[in-house]
Parts: sequence; C-alpha cells; structure tokens
Amino acid sequence: MNAHDPAFRFCPACGAALESRQLKAGEPLRPVCPQCGYVHYLDPKVAVGTVIVTAEEKIVLVRRAIEPGYGLWVFPGGYVDRGEEITVAAIREAREESGLDVRLDGLINIYSYPGRPIVVVVYKASLISGELRIDEESLEAGLFSRSEIPWDRLAFRSTHEALEDFYTGILHPVR
Repeated sequence: MNAHDPAFRFCPACGAALESRQLKAGEPLRPVCPQCGYVHYLDPKVAVGTVIVTAEEKIVLVRRAIEPGYGLWVFPGGYVDRGEEITVAAIREAREESGLDVRLDGLINIYSYPGRPIVVVVYKASLISGELRIDEESLEAGLFSRSEIPWDRLAFRSTHEALEDFYTGILHPVR
C-alpha cells in the first residue's frame, strides 16, 4: 500500500504492486514499481478562488452544499482543469458558482499548507455583469460587507486568510 494515497496501488505501466520508497535523502516516500522502475509522483492539485467586489464594495460569498465544508461559506472557486489557464479557470468558476461575469483585478495570494495536496490561488475580481445565483454546489449566495462576513463559519483556512489578505489591500498584477 502506498504511504501517500491508497488509490495508487498498482503501476500504470506494467500492473505490478507499487511500493513506497525514498528515492533521495530528504524527499518524501514515493510510489515506485519494483518491476519496471516507474515512479508515480503525487503532484498537488491547483484550485482558484475569486473575491468578487460589487460597486457597493460588498463581496460575494456562497454557502457550500457539498463536502468538505458543507454549510460553510466561501468565495466562488474550484479546481483548475489540466491544460486550462489559471485565470480562465478563475473566471469560469466565478461564473459557475455565482452566475456573475468578472474581471480579474489582481492576485491576492497563493495558499498551501503542510500535508495538504491543494494549492489555492486567489484573485480579486470586479463584477462586470450577471445576476447572483447559486448552483448545485451551493445552498445560498449573498453579498457581504467586511463587518457582515461570517468569519466563524468560513469553510477553509485559505478562505479566512485570503479575505484577511484582501482587506489589507495588497494585490499582485494579473499576468
């Protein structure tokens, strides 16, 4: 059994059972095929989020209808598809989860945590058009001023940290 992810038990090249091995000192254990030498690198998954700001200086939050974080609040976001430009993914996820078309104004920050496979890239975005709505992944959506944000009911550490960073006002240009 692989020490990292039990879903990867067999070599995709030859079908032999994978073993956990340390290939270089200081590196983590990796799934390796003892028969053909294939190494399966468990790469991180990239997610994007958008802190959408309205003309009234309110931000969009949606309450999750899925796990993890069922019933808790987040800004619109989701996974980047393989081969998809990260900025395109951010705009797509904003539209899918809120019904809103946005313009990316800048990068708030990038968040990653020890032992977690997800890297979260969060942008500040301005509302261009659309009508706020929910999709199948949300229970409700709302507009919040800073004082109205349900800080104790945010879904993820990255949500909380990105909103704090957003309110500090430091942005990096979108490329």
